[in-house]
Amino acid sequence: MNFVDIIPIGAKQWRYYDFGPKTVPPLICIPGIAGTADVYYKQIMSLSMKGYRVISIDIPRVWNHQEWIHAFEKFLDSMNVHHVHIYGTSLGGFLAQIFAQHRPRRVKSLVLSNTFLETHKFAAAMPWSPIVNWTPSFLLKRYILTGIRDGPHEPFIADSVDFVVGQVETLGREDLSSRLTLNVNVASVGPLLLSDSFITIMDTIDYCAVPQQLKDQVSERYPGARRAVLKTGGDFPFLSRPDEVNLYLQLHLRRVGVEAKPELVKGFSGDGNAGSSMGENNGRDHFDNSGKDHEDPGAQEGGSDLTESFNSETHGLHQQVLAKLLLNVFYNLNFSMHVSCASLILQYYALSLYITSKQV
Repeated sequence: MNFVDIIPIGAKQWRYYDFGPKTVPPLICIPGIAGTADVYYKQIMSLSMKGYRVISIDIPRVWNHQEWIHAFEKFLDSMNVHHVHIYGTSLGGFLAQIFAQHRPRRVKSLVLSNTFLETHKFAAAMPWSPIVNWTPSFLLKRYILTGIRDGPHEPFIADSVDFVVGQVETLGREDLSSRLTLNVNVASVGPLLLSDSFITIMDTIDYCAVPQQLKDQVSERYPGARRAVLKTGGDFPFLSRPDEVNLYLQLHLRRVGVEAKPELVKGFSGDGNAGSSMGENNGRDHFDNSGKDHEDPGAQEGGSDLTESFNSETHGLHQQVLAKLLLNVFYNLNFSMHVSCASLILQYYALSLYITSKQV
Protein backbone atom coordinates (compact mmCIF):
# COMPACT_ATOMS: atom_id res chain seq x y z
CA MET A 1 0.00 0.00 0.00
CA ASN A 2 1.35 3.41 -0.92
CA PHE A 3 -0.07 6.57 0.60
CA VAL A 4 1.88 9.09 -1.44
CA ASP A 5 -0.09 10.16 -4.50
CA ILE A 6 1.36 10.87 -7.93
CA ILE A 7 -1.09 12.28 -10.44
CA PRO A 8 -0.58 13.66 -13.95
CA ILE A 9 -2.20 17.02 -14.65
CA GLY A 10 -1.55 18.02 -18.21
CA ALA A 11 2.13 17.47 -18.81
CA LYS A 12 3.01 17.82 -15.11
CA GLN A 13 3.43 15.10 -12.52
CA TRP A 14 2.32 16.07 -9.01
CA ARG A 15 3.61 14.08 -6.06
CA TYR A 16 1.92 14.84 -2.75
CA TYR A 17 0.59 13.63 0.60
CA ASP A 18 -2.95 14.47 1.68
CA PHE A 19 -3.95 13.74 5.29
CA GLY A 20 -6.78 14.98 7.45
CA PRO A 21 -10.54 15.59 7.12
CA LYS A 22 -11.45 16.64 3.60
CA THR A 23 -14.08 19.06 4.88
CA VAL A 24 -11.41 21.27 6.49
CA PRO A 25 -9.73 23.95 4.31
CA PRO A 26 -6.23 22.56 3.73
CA LEU A 27 -2.84 23.84 4.77
CA ILE A 28 -0.60 23.29 1.76
CA CYS A 29 3.12 22.90 2.47
CA ILE A 30 5.53 23.96 -0.28
CA PRO A 31 9.23 23.12 0.22
CA GLY A 32 12.37 24.88 -0.88
CA ILE A 33 14.85 23.84 -3.57
CA ALA A 34 16.24 20.96 -1.52
CA GLY A 35 12.92 19.73 -0.15
CA THR A 36 10.28 17.22 -1.16
CA ALA A 37 6.78 16.48 0.08
CA ASP A 38 8.38 14.14 2.63
CA VAL A 39 10.16 16.86 4.61
CA TYR A 40 6.90 17.98 6.24
CA TYR A 41 6.02 14.57 7.61
CA LYS A 42 6.12 15.79 11.21
CA GLN A 43 3.64 18.54 10.40
CA ILE A 44 1.43 16.05 8.56
CA MET A 45 1.37 13.60 11.46
CA SER A 46 0.86 16.18 14.20
CA LEU A 47 -1.70 18.48 12.58
CA SER A 48 -3.80 15.82 10.87
CA MET A 49 -4.19 14.02 14.21
CA LYS A 50 -5.64 17.24 15.61
CA GLY A 51 -8.23 17.42 12.84
CA TYR A 52 -6.52 19.69 10.32
CA ARG A 53 -6.07 18.79 6.67
CA VAL A 54 -2.46 18.97 5.47
CA ILE A 55 -1.33 18.61 1.86
CA SER A 56 2.42 18.45 1.29
CA ILE A 57 3.66 18.72 -2.29
CA ASP A 58 6.74 18.38 -4.42
CA ILE A 59 7.43 21.39 -6.61
CA PRO A 60 6.61 20.11 -10.13
CA ARG A 61 8.82 20.58 -13.15
CA VAL A 62 7.91 24.10 -14.19
CA TRP A 63 10.32 26.55 -15.75
CA ASN A 64 8.94 30.00 -15.00
CA HIS A 65 6.70 31.63 -12.45
CA GLN A 66 3.72 32.03 -14.76
CA GLU A 67 3.83 28.32 -15.50
CA TRP A 68 3.92 27.67 -11.76
CA ILE A 69 0.78 29.74 -11.21
CA HIS A 70 -1.18 27.88 -13.89
CA ALA A 71 0.11 24.46 -12.83
CA PHE A 72 -0.65 25.00 -9.14
CA GLU A 73 -4.13 26.28 -9.95
CA LYS A 74 -4.84 23.16 -12.02
CA PHE A 75 -3.58 21.02 -9.15
CA LEU A 76 -6.00 22.70 -6.74
CA ASP A 77 -8.82 22.27 -9.23
CA SER A 78 -8.06 18.57 -9.56
CA MET A 79 -8.17 18.24 -5.77
CA ASN A 80 -11.49 20.11 -5.69
CA VAL A 81 -9.88 22.66 -3.37
CA HIS A 82 -11.03 26.24 -3.85
CA HIS A 83 -9.48 28.10 -0.89
CA VAL A 84 -6.12 27.32 0.68
CA HIS A 85 -3.78 28.31 3.44
CA ILE A 86 -0.13 27.97 2.43
CA TYR A 87 2.98 27.25 4.47
CA GLY A 88 5.99 27.97 2.29
CA THR A 89 9.66 27.74 3.18
CA SER A 90 12.50 29.35 1.21
CA LEU A 91 11.63 29.00 -2.51
CA GLY A 92 8.27 27.56 -1.47
CA GLY A 93 7.48 30.78 0.39
CA PHE A 94 8.35 32.85 -2.66
CA LEU A 95 6.13 30.70 -4.89
CA ALA A 96 3.32 30.97 -2.34
CA GLN A 97 3.49 34.77 -2.49
CA ILE A 98 3.58 34.77 -6.29
CA PHE A 99 0.46 32.62 -6.36
CA ALA A 100 -1.28 34.78 -3.76
CA GLN A 101 -0.50 37.87 -5.84
CA HIS A 102 -2.00 36.50 -9.05
CA ARG A 103 -4.79 34.35 -7.58
CA PRO A 104 -5.85 36.38 -4.54
CA ARG A 105 -9.29 34.80 -4.21
CA ARG A 106 -7.85 31.36 -3.62
CA VAL A 107 -5.27 32.13 -0.92
CA LYS A 108 -6.81 32.82 2.47
CA SER A 109 -3.60 33.03 4.52
CA LEU A 110 0.16 32.57 4.37
CA VAL A 111 2.84 31.25 6.69
CA LEU A 112 6.21 32.36 5.32
CA SER A 113 9.40 30.85 6.68
CA ASN A 114 12.98 31.84 5.80
CA THR A 115 11.85 33.22 2.46
CA PHE A 116 12.28 36.25 0.19
CA LEU A 117 10.48 38.76 -2.05
CA GLU A 118 12.76 38.87 -5.08
CA THR A 119 15.32 36.66 -6.82
CA HIS A 120 17.86 39.21 -8.09
CA LYS A 121 20.49 38.29 -5.51
CA PHE A 122 20.27 34.59 -6.38
CA ALA A 123 20.48 35.33 -10.10
CA ALA A 124 23.62 37.42 -9.58
CA ALA A 125 25.21 34.60 -7.58
CA MET A 126 24.60 32.08 -10.38
CA PRO A 127 26.05 33.49 -13.62
CA TRP A 128 25.89 30.06 -15.26
CA SER A 129 22.09 29.91 -14.94
CA PRO A 130 21.55 30.05 -18.76
CA ILE A 131 23.09 26.57 -19.05
CA VAL A 132 21.43 25.03 -16.02
CA ASN A 133 19.29 22.80 -18.27
CA TRP A 134 22.42 21.15 -19.66
CA THR A 135 24.26 20.80 -16.37
CA PRO A 136 24.82 17.24 -15.12
CA SER A 137 22.83 16.10 -12.12
CA PHE A 138 25.81 15.63 -9.82
CA LEU A 139 26.91 19.25 -10.36
CA LEU A 140 23.42 20.56 -9.65
CA LYS A 141 23.26 18.54 -6.44
CA ARG A 142 26.69 19.78 -5.41
CA TYR A 143 25.65 23.39 -6.03
CA ILE A 144 22.46 23.01 -3.99
CA LEU A 145 24.22 21.27 -1.12
CA THR A 146 26.88 23.99 -0.91
CA GLY A 147 24.07 26.34 0.09
CA ILE A 148 23.39 24.27 3.20
CA ARG A 149 25.62 25.30 6.06
CA ASP A 150 28.28 22.71 6.85
CA GLY A 151 30.06 22.29 10.12
CA PRO A 152 29.20 21.32 13.69
CA HIS A 153 25.52 21.42 14.58
CA GLU A 154 23.49 20.39 17.55
CA PRO A 155 22.12 16.87 17.01
CA PHE A 156 18.59 17.71 15.85
CA ILE A 157 19.81 20.31 13.36
CA ALA A 158 22.53 17.96 12.09
CA ASP A 159 19.94 15.24 11.60
CA SER A 160 17.62 17.62 9.75
CA VAL A 161 20.48 18.46 7.37
CA ASP A 162 21.19 14.76 6.84
CA PHE A 163 17.53 14.15 6.11
CA VAL A 164 17.32 16.90 3.48
CA VAL A 165 20.59 15.82 1.88
CA GLY A 166 19.01 12.39 1.50
CA GLN A 167 16.00 13.99 -0.18
CA VAL A 168 18.21 15.89 -2.63
CA GLU A 169 19.73 12.56 -3.67
CA THR A 170 16.29 11.34 -4.73
CA LEU A 171 15.74 14.23 -7.17
CA GLY A 172 16.44 13.89 -10.87
CA ARG A 173 18.28 16.35 -13.08
CA GLU A 174 15.13 17.97 -14.46
CA ASP A 175 13.68 18.44 -10.97
CA LEU A 176 16.87 20.11 -9.80
CA SER A 177 17.30 22.34 -12.85
CA SER A 178 13.64 23.37 -12.73
CA ARG A 179 13.88 24.48 -9.10
CA LEU A 180 17.13 26.33 -9.64
CA THR A 181 15.58 28.07 -12.65
CA LEU A 182 12.61 29.21 -10.54
CA ASN A 183 15.05 30.47 -7.91
CA VAL A 184 17.12 32.59 -10.32
CA ASN A 185 14.59 33.79 -12.90
CA VAL A 186 14.54 37.50 -12.15
CA ALA A 187 11.21 38.31 -10.53
CA SER A 188 9.75 39.99 -7.48
CA VAL A 189 6.54 39.73 -5.49
CA GLY A 190 4.11 42.56 -6.12
CA PRO A 191 1.51 43.92 -3.68
CA LEU A 192 -0.86 41.35 -2.21
CA LEU A 193 -4.57 41.90 -1.68
CA LEU A 194 -4.27 39.62 1.34
CA SER A 195 -4.32 41.57 4.60
CA ASP A 196 -1.16 41.45 6.71
CA SER A 197 -3.28 40.10 9.56
CA PHE A 198 -3.62 36.84 7.62
CA ILE A 199 0.14 36.41 7.28
CA THR A 200 2.55 34.84 9.76
CA ILE A 201 6.31 35.19 9.31
CA MET A 202 8.21 32.33 10.93
CA ASP A 203 11.99 32.76 10.73
CA THR A 204 14.98 31.20 12.43
CA ILE A 205 17.50 33.69 13.77
CA ASP A 206 20.56 31.47 14.19
CA TYR A 207 21.46 30.99 10.53
CA CYS A 208 19.83 30.31 7.19
CA ALA A 209 20.82 29.97 3.53
CA VAL A 210 18.54 32.92 2.71
CA PRO A 211 20.45 36.14 3.49
CA GLN A 212 19.13 38.11 6.46
CA GLN A 213 18.70 41.17 4.24
CA LEU A 214 16.17 39.31 2.10
CA LYS A 215 14.29 38.02 5.13
CA ASP A 216 14.15 41.56 6.52
CA GLN A 217 12.54 42.72 3.28
CA VAL A 218 9.70 40.27 3.88
CA SER A 219 9.11 41.66 7.37
CA GLU A 220 9.17 45.22 6.02
CA ARG A 221 6.69 44.37 3.25
CA TYR A 222 4.18 42.93 5.72
CA PRO A 223 4.50 45.14 8.83
CA GLY A 224 1.15 43.97 10.20
CA ALA A 225 2.00 40.27 9.96
CA ARG A 226 2.37 38.12 13.05
CA ARG A 227 5.95 37.21 13.91
CA ALA A 228 6.94 33.74 15.06
CA VAL A 229 10.62 33.78 15.98
CA LEU A 230 12.59 30.55 16.29
CA LYS A 231 15.84 31.18 18.14
CA THR A 232 17.39 28.06 16.66
CA GLY A 233 16.48 25.59 13.96
CA GLY A 234 18.72 26.34 11.00
CA ASP A 235 17.43 26.00 7.46
CA PHE A 236 14.89 23.30 8.24
CA PRO A 237 13.05 24.13 11.48
CA PHE A 238 10.08 22.01 10.42
CA LEU A 239 12.41 19.03 10.98
CA SER A 240 14.70 20.26 13.74
CA ARG A 241 12.08 22.17 15.79
CA PRO A 242 8.81 20.43 14.87
CA ASP A 243 7.01 21.06 18.17
CA GLU A 244 7.50 24.82 17.93
CA VAL A 245 6.67 24.94 14.23
CA ASN A 246 3.55 22.82 14.68
CA LEU A 247 2.38 25.03 17.54
CA TYR A 248 2.84 28.20 15.49
CA LEU A 249 1.03 26.63 12.54
CA GLN A 250 -1.85 25.61 14.77
CA LEU A 251 -2.07 29.09 16.29
CA HIS A 252 -2.03 30.64 12.82
CA LEU A 253 -4.81 28.39 11.54
CA ARG A 254 -6.97 29.14 14.57
CA ARG A 255 -6.39 32.86 14.18
CA VAL A 256 -7.43 32.91 10.51
CA GLY A 257 -10.59 30.94 11.24
CA VAL A 258 -9.73 27.37 10.31
CA GLU A 259 -11.67 25.07 12.61
CA ALA A 260 -10.07 21.69 13.25
CA LYS A 261 -12.35 18.65 13.25
CA PRO A 262 -10.68 15.97 15.37
CA GLU A 263 -13.95 14.07 15.55
CA LEU A 264 -13.55 13.31 11.83
CA VAL A 265 -10.16 11.66 12.28
CA LYS A 266 -11.21 8.05 12.55
CA GLY A 267 -9.11 6.04 14.94
CA PHE A 268 -8.01 9.08 16.94
CA SER A 269 -11.30 10.60 18.03
CA GLY A 270 -12.89 9.85 21.33
CA ASP A 271 -15.87 8.00 19.88
CA GLY A 272 -14.30 6.55 16.75
CA ASN A 273 -17.12 7.80 14.58
CA ALA A 274 -17.22 9.37 11.13
CA GLY A 275 -14.18 10.52 9.21
CA SER A 276 -10.94 9.28 7.75
CA SER A 277 -7.60 10.95 7.29
CA MET A 278 -7.23 9.23 3.94
CA GLY A 279 -10.37 10.66 2.43
CA GLU A 280 -13.84 9.47 1.78
CA ASN A 281 -13.04 7.30 -1.21
CA ASN A 282 -9.92 5.53 0.03
CA GLY A 283 -10.92 4.78 3.58
CA ARG A 284 -14.32 5.61 4.89
CA ASP A 285 -16.63 4.52 2.09
CA HIS A 286 -14.76 1.29 1.49
CA PHE A 287 -15.08 0.08 5.06
CA ASP A 288 -18.45 1.59 5.97
CA ASN A 289 -20.03 -0.71 3.40
CA SER A 290 -18.88 -3.76 5.33
CA GLY A 291 -20.53 -2.50 8.51
CA LYS A 292 -23.97 -1.58 7.22
CA ASP A 293 -25.56 -4.58 8.94
CA HIS A 294 -24.81 -2.95 12.28
CA GLU A 295 -26.77 0.12 11.22
CA ASP A 296 -30.01 -1.83 10.58
CA PRO A 297 -32.63 -0.31 12.97
CA GLY A 298 -34.46 -3.62 13.24
CA ALA A 299 -31.34 -5.53 14.21
CA GLN A 300 -30.70 -3.28 17.21
CA GLU A 301 -33.82 -4.59 18.95
CA GLY A 302 -32.39 -8.07 19.66
CA GLY A 303 -30.25 -8.75 22.74
CA SER A 304 -27.71 -10.84 20.83
CA ASP A 305 -27.30 -8.03 18.34
CA LEU A 306 -26.67 -5.59 21.18
CA THR A 307 -23.95 -7.92 22.45
CA GLU A 308 -22.39 -8.08 19.01
CA SER A 309 -22.53 -4.30 18.80
CA PHE A 310 -20.80 -3.99 22.17
CA ASN A 311 -18.09 -6.47 21.13
CA SER A 312 -17.63 -4.58 17.88
CA GLU A 313 -17.20 -1.28 19.72
CA THR A 314 -14.74 -2.87 22.15
CA HIS A 315 -12.72 -4.32 19.29
CA GLY A 316 -12.75 -0.94 17.55
CA LEU A 317 -11.46 0.67 20.74
CA HIS A 318 -8.61 -1.85 20.86
CA GLN A 319 -7.75 -0.95 17.27
CA GLN A 320 -7.67 2.74 18.18
CA VAL A 321 -5.28 2.07 21.05
CA LEU A 322 -3.08 -0.03 18.76
CA ALA A 323 -3.02 2.74 16.17
CA LYS A 324 -2.09 5.34 18.77
CA LEU A 325 0.71 3.15 20.10
CA LEU A 326 2.01 2.56 16.57
CA LEU A 327 1.96 6.27 15.81
CA ASN A 328 3.66 7.21 19.07
CA VAL A 329 6.43 4.68 18.48
CA PHE A 330 7.26 6.20 15.11
CA TYR A 331 6.77 9.80 16.15
CA ASN A 332 9.12 9.41 19.12
CA LEU A 333 11.85 7.46 17.38
CA ASN A 334 15.31 8.94 17.52
CA PHE A 335 15.47 11.45 14.68
CA SER A 336 18.48 9.75 13.10
CA MET A 337 16.28 6.72 12.44
CA HIS A 338 13.95 8.93 10.39
CA VAL A 339 16.57 9.87 7.79
CA SER A 340 15.41 8.74 4.34
CA CYS A 341 12.39 7.00 5.93
CA ALA A 342 9.71 9.70 5.98
CA SER A 343 7.69 8.03 3.25
CA LEU A 344 7.73 4.72 5.14
CA ILE A 345 6.76 6.43 8.40
CA LEU A 346 3.84 8.20 6.73
CA GLN A 347 2.73 4.90 5.22
CA TYR A 348 2.70 3.28 8.67
CA TYR A 349 0.80 6.28 10.01
CA ALA A 350 -1.77 6.05 7.23
CA LEU A 351 -1.96 2.28 7.68
CA SER A 352 -2.79 2.70 11.36
CA LEU A 353 -5.66 5.01 10.39
CA TYR A 354 -6.66 2.61 7.63
CA ILE A 355 -6.88 -0.28 10.11
CA THR A 356 -8.92 1.62 12.67
CA SER A 357 -11.42 2.79 10.06
CA LYS A 358 -12.58 -0.80 9.56
CA GLN A 359 -15.88 -1.54 11.28
CA VAL A 360 -16.15 -5.16 12.38
